[in-house]
Formats: sequence, structure tokens, C-alpha cells
Amino acid sequence: MFTKVLIVVALLSIIASLGTALFYLLMDRNRSPRTVKALTARIGMSLALFFLLLIGYQAGLLHPHGLGAAAVPPPAASAGR
Repeated sequence: MFTKVLIVVALLSIIASLGTALFYLLMDRNRSPRTVKALTARIGMSLALFFLLLIGYQAGLLHPHGLGAAAVPPPAASAGR
């Protein structure tokens, strides 16, 4: 449960950083580097989350659910062979 909360918090912080960059892009008219810093922070957080997800999967802390695995019926066994 803790890992799911950590992932959601990381995603929300990435979205907040993206919103901050948009705000700075629209409001700063004097070419301040704040937009670039906010976007750089977002890229860093995204990469960190990606690598943490990979490490969590390799360590067995995260398990994939499979997209649509329940909707696909298992293959039928052939009776004639």
C-alpha cells in the first residue's frame, strides 16, 4: 500500500511541476529561467520514478496486473489431437 501512495504522490508532484512551468511560461515576460528549471525538475522526477518502478518490479515489490488479461479467453484445447 505504501508503494502505491508513493507512486501517486510522485505523479502528482510531476503534474504540479508541469503546471508550475506553464504558469511561469505564461506570466514571466522577462525571459526568466524559472520555466526551464521547472521543466528540468519534472524531467528529473519522471526519470527517478521510472527507475524506481523498474527497481520495484525487479525486487518483487510491484506486480503488473496485465491490461485486459481477464477479457481474453484462454485458448481452447483441441480434442482431436
